[in-house]
Amino acid sequence: MIKRVILMVLDSAGVGEMPDAAKYGDEGSNTLGNVAKAVGGLAMPNMQKMGLGNIISIEGVAPASHPTGAYGKAAEKSAGKDTTTGHWEIAGVVLERQFPVYPNGFPPEVIDEFEKRIGRKVLGNKVASGTEIIKELGDEHIKTKNPIVYTSADSVFQIAAHEDVIPVEELYKICRIAREILQGEHAVARVIARPFIGKSGEYVRTYNRADFSLTPPHDTLLDNVVKAGMEVVGVGKIWDIFAGQGITKSFHTQGNMDGIDKTLEAMDILERGLVFTNLVDYDMLYGHRNDPEGYAKALEDFDMRLPEILSKLGQNDVLIITADHGCDPTTESTDHSREYVPILIYGEKIKPGVNLGTLNSFSDIGQTVADFLGCSSLKNGTSFKRLVLKVS
Repeated sequence: MIKRVILMVLDSAGVGEMPDAAKYGDEGSNTLGNVAKAVGGLAMPNMQKMGLGNIISIEGVAPASHPTGAYGKAAEKSAGKDTTTGHWEIAGVVLERQFPVYPNGFPPEVIDEFEKRIGRKVLGNKVASGTEIIKELGDEHIKTKNPIVYTSADSVFQIAAHEDVIPVEELYKICRIAREILQGEHAVARVIARPFIGKSGEYVRTYNRADFSLTPPHDTLLDNVVKAGMEVVGVGKIWDIFAGQGITKSFHTQGNMDGIDKTLEAMDILERGLVFTNLVDYDMLYGHRNDPEGYAKALEDFDMRLPEILSKLGQNDVLIITADHGCDPTTESTDHSREYVPILIYGEKIKPGVNLGTLNSFSDIGQTVADFLGCSSLKNGTSFKRLVLKVS
């Protein structure tokens, strides 16, 4: 029996467009492949050994002749290409309908009610880049003390405010009000607090961001693990994405390196169950900002620290590395991309060199984790435990 699973999501590290990518405007997207080409090759020797270069062609990451892990990729079955959809599907929730999006901003019935409830007018209310809109409206925000509301191609209601104008806890309160309003037909996936600091012309966002998600429509992998008497430790955005449901302990993080530190800390305290980590910088700092060089360095930095994680794996532990969608920084778009996600599985009990091919759903990952840990099966997904687990 597997005692612990360490499930790490490299946020947005997709491995190539899905067949329906054109429907989402994402033809040609291939986050890892295109990042590698843009920088003349990636140096990721540790993930290379596990089989990363066996999943797709990645410049600088050659296929391993004898991979130390099992490997493959998974298709997204749900409609959508956002963080919540991807993580929920990993955990066993498949959405038939995409969360609502607002390419023309939010309608009056939403904004009017929001302004009435918070006692302030809003600035913006349009599709925008988070870094650009605080450049554009930051000065007016400081002058008027009105929050900046914006969205993207994803199903998000984002509220930006300077920490000296609207303190972080007050911003969170405002976000909770927005979450109460945004239900039914306007039930966006996430309301996101986007605090920033600095002075005119030098505004920067902080790591005090918080996501206020919808609650999953039914039990997930996390719930099933907890109901089986085990622990679930969320690292990074996991608590936010699942609205705290099915999580026994949570670590807030400030960037990828802190996320790795907190994952190692979680491994020190968890005796049995699941560590579920999201490393957000790939998406937030580099994918959305069309910065392939920064994206590449962040991938290489993770790879350099991977041995620390491997060294803490016990003989009954399994490490799974995957993603939740793409966000190709080499395309014109600054939004998420509809891509396959990579799967790397490693552990003493895992058969090396198993090629899983292309799985039908991200939920196959969660179903396998449930199977590994011996908890109840998920509503969706097919376990590949028998393919990768050594026979004792």
